[in-house]
Amino acid sequence: MSPSLSRRQVLTGAAAIGTGLAVGPAVLGRAARAAQQFDVVVVGCGAAGMTAALRLAKRGLSVVVVEKAPTFGGSAARSGAGIWIPNNEIILAAGVPDTPAKAATYLAAVVDGDVPTAKQQAFLDNGPPMISFVMGNSPLRFRFMEGYPDYYPEFAGGMPQGRSIEPDLFDGKLLGAELSRLNPAYMPTPPGVSVFSADYKWLVLSLVNAKGFAVAAECVARYAAAVLHGKTPLTMGQALAAGLRAGLLGAGVPVWLDTPFQDLRFDASGRVTGVVVTRDGSSTVIGANRGVIVAAGGFEHNLAMRLAYQREPIGTEWTVGAKENTGDGIQAGLRAGAATDFLDDSWWGPAIPTPGEPYFCLAERTLPGSLMVNSAGVRFVNEAAPYSDVVHVMYDKNGITPDIPAWLIFDQNYRNRYLFGDIAPAFPFPDSWYDAGAVYRSSTLGGLADKIGVPASALSATVSRFNGFARTGRDTDFHRGDSTYDHYYTDPAVRPNSCLAPLWLPPYYACKIVPGDLGTKGGLRTDARARVLHAGGPVIPGLYAAGNSSAAVMGHSYAGAGSTIGPAMTFGYIAANDIADGT
Repeated sequence: MSPSLSRRQVLTGAAAIGTGLAVGPAVLGRAARAAQQFDVVVVGCGAAGMTAALRLAKRGLSVVVVEKAPTFGGSAARSGAGIWIPNNEIILAAGVPDTPAKAATYLAAVVDGDVPTAKQQAFLDNGPPMISFVMGNSPLRFRFMEGYPDYYPEFAGGMPQGRSIEPDLFDGKLLGAELSRLNPAYMPTPPGVSVFSADYKWLVLSLVNAKGFAVAAECVARYAAAVLHGKTPLTMGQALAAGLRAGLLGAGVPVWLDTPFQDLRFDASGRVTGVVVTRDGSSTVIGANRGVIVAAGGFEHNLAMRLAYQREPIGTEWTVGAKENTGDGIQAGLRAGAATDFLDDSWWGPAIPTPGEPYFCLAERTLPGSLMVNSAGVRFVNEAAPYSDVVHVMYDKNGITPDIPAWLIFDQNYRNRYLFGDIAPAFPFPDSWYDAGAVYRSSTLGGLADKIGVPASALSATVSRFNGFARTGRDTDFHRGDSTYDHYYTDPAVRPNSCLAPLWLPPYYACKIVPGDLGTKGGLRTDARARVLHAGGPVIPGLYAAGNSSAAVMGHSYAGAGSTIGPAMTFGYIAANDIADGT
C-alpha cells in the first residue's frame, strides 16, 4: 500500500479529517432534530449555489440555501469576478466573432481529453442562456472585458480579444441590511474609486501611460457619480455576489448563514433525501424532496486533504479562497461513494506570502523589467504565461532544481514606473513585508543574491542574459512575449517587446514567490447534467454538484479569465434545470 493511498483511506474514514465530525451519518440522523422540508437544498452561498437557487425558485420549486460562513458570496465575492462564457449575449453584442464551433474547438484543445466531450458541450450550450437568465431575474448586468485574451489565443478557436465578461457597477443599497453580510473582497479597492477588473491593467501603468492615467481618473469619476446619485457602488466579486443575493431576495429564497453542512441523508434505496446541518447549535435535518446541490467550494483550507491529494510543499496560508472552504461537501460525497477527479490540482497562481494574506501576482511578473529565478539563480519559466501554468512548472521542476520558493527579481526603474499591488510607484514596500521575508532589497545583485540564498554569479549572469533578450526583443530561452496573452499585463511603451526591459537601476529587489491559488479545482465527478457519479459508474440519485465542490470542466487547464466562476454558475444552472425537469 502506498503512503498516499493510506493517507486517503484515513481521510475518508470515520474521523473525517478537517470536518469536525466524529460520528457517522446514521448516528447524526438519530440525534438530529427535524426541520423544514424543501424541494431542494443548496449547500453553499457562492456564485454556483446562488445561481442554482435562483433558477430553482424561478422554475417554481421551493429551495433553501445553507451556508457555513456568517457571510454570503464565498470565494466569488472575494474575486475579480471574471466570467468565461463563450457566445454570451454581451460579447456578441460587442462584436466578438465567436461561434459555437469555434468555442467547442478551443475548449477541446484546452482540456486536451481530460473531460468528456458531453460535459464540455453542456457547459458551452448552457452558459449563454445562464447569463441571460441571471440578467432577466436579478439586478445584475455585465460588461465585456475587452482585450483580455483567452489564455491560449493561438489555439484553434482562441480569441485574442477574449470571451470574458464581468459584473457592471452594482448598487449595494439594493441589499439593505443584507449588505453587511457580504463576504469582503480579497483585495479591497482604495477608497474613493470604483474599479473594474478590466481597468487593472491600465491602473498599473497610470504613471507612465496616458490611457492609464485616464482610466484612473475614470475610476474616481465613476465612484463620485454613483455616490452623488445616492448609491453604494460595488464592482468585481462584490457586485457579482451582491447581485445574485438580490435576486434571491426578490425570489423569496431563504438563505441560512452560520449553518455548517454536516452530511447527506439517504433513503433505503440510496437516494439523497436531505442534509444534516448545524443550526443554532443543534444538528438539524433539512429534507429535500427533489435533490441536493453541493456547491460548498473546494478544500483549499483543509491541510490534511491537501497533503493527501496534492504535491508538496503546500500550504493553506498561500490560498486566497474563502477560509470556510475545507472540503465538507467533497468529503460527504466521498462517504457516499462518489468518484472524484483532479483533486491533485488547483486554480494556481504565483503568490507573494505577505503578512495576513498572500498577494496573488498578475501584472507584476509580466511587466517589463522583472524576471523569476529558482534556487540556482536562473530562470525556469516564461514569467508571463497563464498563472496556472507557471505554478504547474514550479511543481514539475521543483524536484530537479528547487524553485519553491522562487524569486521575482526587479530593479528601481521597475518600481518607479509601475503600481505593485496597491503600492504606488516609487513608494517603499511596507516594513512588514521585509520582516516576513516576503521582499528583500540590496544595492547590488550580488548582495541581493546573498540575502535570498542563490549563487551571486548565477544571478548576475541570468540578469545579463535577460537584459540581452530585452534589447533584441526575443526571449530565446522561454519565449516570453510570443503569445498575445503574454502582452496583456505589459507596458506598450516598451519596445521592441512590451514584456521585456533590462534591469539596470539599483537598488534591486526580490519578492518571494510560492504556489498560491484561488481555490482547489478537484472535486466530485459529475456528468453533463451535474449529477454526482458513484465510483462504480452510475449516478447517486438526488445528488448534484457545482463549482469547486465538483471536478472542473477545465480539467487541468484554464481557458481564460473567469474559467472558475463561469462554469460554476453554469453547472449550478444545469443542476437546477435537471431537477426541475424531473428527468
